[in-house]
Formats: sequence, structure tokens, C-alpha cells
Amino acid sequence: MTQEDEIFEKLNKGDPAAAGELAELYYGDILRYCLFHVPDRSLAQDAVQETFLRVFRYFDGYTHRGNFRAFLYKVAANVCIDICRKKTWEPMPKQVPFEEKGLKEEEDREDFRRLVELLPEELREIVILRFSQELKLREIARVTGLPMRTVQSRLRKALNLLKQELERREEP
Repeated sequence: MTQEDEIFEKLNKGDPAAAGELAELYYGDILRYCLFHVPDRSLAQDAVQETFLRVFRYFDGYTHRGNFRAFLYKVAANVCIDICRKKTWEPMPKQVPFEEKGLKEEEDREDFRRLVELLPEELREIVILRFSQELKLREIARVTGLPMRTVQSRLRKALNLLKQELERREEP
């Protein structure tokens, strides 16, 4: 039995602390996901909070079949879309100031984000879910509602485009 299953068992028994455990289990993953979809960290944190609020508001209608992670990402995607519709964004600056602590990780994450932004939207989402969120292809298919073969082919196409872009950048 997974940790998620144990938490759902507690929820079904009416344990009020179980909701907090569930949110704590996925908070970091959903925050990283939202950071890719909204450029402002505080808005990403708001998106995470709204995601969990929506999930728990309509929790009675959810039947746990082991797909909760995919369900959570789908809700987060919808929340991010709603936030982006409401807000007009300033363009992202070319140089983002970083704190010294964790500088290399932040630089790598920013390089990844800029590369991924070059991809068409339908490819970008799959790359983010696969490499930033470390979802399996089957989970990505559930989140996006696409057939597994389509997810595989789009991921392959995205990787080829990213490889071409990296090769282009390395040319003298």
C-alpha cells in the first residue's frame, strides 16, 4: 500500500489531518509545475493553494483509483490557465537575478525553461510533465487526455527539436 493509499484510507475514515498530509505529499511537485506555467513565484504559490482548495472542495465526487496524481496535475493545469487569463504579463527579463545559494540549480532550471519555451505548446506541456515533474508516460497520457502513442511521438519530436536547438547554439 502506497503512502497515497494510506492517506486516502484515513480520509475515508474521516481523519481531518489526512487532507493536510495529502497536500504536503504533493505540494512541492505541484509548485514546480505551476512555476513553469506562471512566471511569478507568488502567483505559482497562489495557484498551488487554489489547486488544493478546488480538489478538497469537490473531493466528495472523487473516487480514488490510484490516479490522484494525474487528477491533481489536471486541476493545477486548469488553475494556471485561469490565472493566465486574468493577468497580463510583462516579458520575462533576459537576466534573472539569483541568490548565491543553489545558483547552479537555478541556472540549470532557467536554461531548461528557456529551451522549453521555444517548443510549441502541445510539445512543451509533455516535456514539462516528463522532465520537470518526472511523470511516467502513462501518467502524462492521463493528465493530457492524449493516447499513449501520441504522448510518445510528441515527446520524441520535442526531444529532436531541443537537440537541434542545442546543436545550433553550439555551432561557431
